[in-house]
Amino acid sequence: MAFKITEECTACGLCEEECPVAAISEGGDIYVIDPDKCMECVGYHETQQCAEVCPVAACVPDPEHPREE
Repeated sequence: MAFKITEECTACGLCEEECPVAAISEGGDIYVIDPDKCMECVGYHETQQCAEVCPVAACVPDPEHPREE
């Protein structure tokens, strides 16, 4: 499933730099992930890079946007 960024986001920007498909952008007070672009880093990395670099664990799976195989 796609990932999303929760309200715990501190807007540090680390996640945006790590996204291999440019699915993350500034969205006002916090960063946002475009669920139509998010590929969970499949084919790029073994783990979701946004979640790996987030200092406050604000990048989490989004059950409302399952990834299509």
